[in-house]
Amino acid sequence: MPVDTKAATDRLMRFLAVEGVTGQEAAIGRELMAALKDSGVPAKAIRLDDANTRIPVPTETGNLIVDLPGRGALHNQPRIMFMTHMDTVPLCAGAKPKKSGRRIVNSAKTALGGDNRCGCGVLVTLAAELEKHKLDHPPITLLFCVREESGLYGARHVKLDELGSPVMAFNYDGGSASNVIIGAVGADRWTVEIMGRASHAGVAPERGISSTMIMALALAEVKAGGWFGKVVKGKRQGTSNVGPVTGGEGRPAGDATNVVTDYVHVRGESRSHDGKFFKEITKAYKAAFEKAAKKVTNAQGKSGKVKFKAETDYYPFRMKDSQPVIKRAVEAVSAVGGTPNVRTANGGLDANWMVRHGIPTVTFGAGQNEAHTIDEWINLDEYDRACALAVQLATMR
Repeated sequence: MPVDTKAATDRLMRFLAVEGVTGQEAAIGRELMAALKDSGVPAKAIRLDDANTRIPVPTETGNLIVDLPGRGALHNQPRIMFMTHMDTVPLCAGAKPKKSGRRIVNSAKTALGGDNRCGCGVLVTLAAELEKHKLDHPPITLLFCVREESGLYGARHVKLDELGSPVMAFNYDGGSASNVIIGAVGADRWTVEIMGRASHAGVAPERGISSTMIMALALAEVKAGGWFGKVVKGKRQGTSNVGPVTGGEGRPAGDATNVVTDYVHVRGESRSHDGKFFKEITKAYKAAFEKAAKKVTNAQGKSGKVKFKAETDYYPFRMKDSQPVIKRAVEAVSAVGGTPNVRTANGGLDANWMVRHGIPTVTFGAGQNEAHTIDEWINLDEYDRACALAVQLATMR
């Protein structure tokens, strides 16, 4: 059954025009609900959950969940789920999408938001096509998650009983519609507070304890030990990065050049496909900061202190090729003219938490390219294929 690609593209342009950076998804949530109703989904089948009340950072709204009853010969088959996320990275604020041939590009110097308005377009198009053609399909749950870009929070905090017990799920995120992503890394996010002692840097620098120097020594130790960037220890591999360095809550670290800096706040991450190794990377950072704090002392022999905290953002997974969800995905990609590219991802996905929740989940792309950059663009041929793939997945016997 061919998909109405013009209507699908119109929906995508409609969603791209609505700002909805991570944590501020109320407006795009309303737009998605309106588009679902326009597509024939009854209002009673559409709802927002209360995941935002459990997410530990401010979040305007909960996940959007849609229940589509089974129809026809497949109406009593096990429930399946299609999911995506409805937030974008903050760099997308102010985007101005425009069509350019078979691409959607951006006329503003921001990211475009194809990650993940493309996924939203695919899911709403799926609902529209099923309704328009009265296609046979099993019971289907559509899940639009909040705060994927800032920690996979929506998928993490969804209540499973809200989803209707799907036996498998298909997640739409970045890249090609032929990508069949069956695994992804796990990650820690860590923070360290470095407490030193302020002193006049020109009059009595020896009385101070520089938090900046503690940080510098710690990071030098991490780099020398091979724990920064791409990390390879024998057969084990991972990555790490140091992110924002501030004085806390967005303030600069330090007050002036003539004051020894007494406080620095650092945020970073550790990742690996090995569930133990990313924690070992985090442990190396912790040890380096603690060692550096003891090294930096003042004239009175007092040293700095550090408070290191780490939290697992998401856990790695790698599903077995024999799982039904993977077989269905590979078959469907081939059926819509693609060549299945079965692979794993080095970034976190909402699928990390779905698999953790016990729902086998494959992730596909939907035409997103150069995500999280001002060069982001959407391949409409891939987007069309992603829409056709969703219909194929929903209706195949």
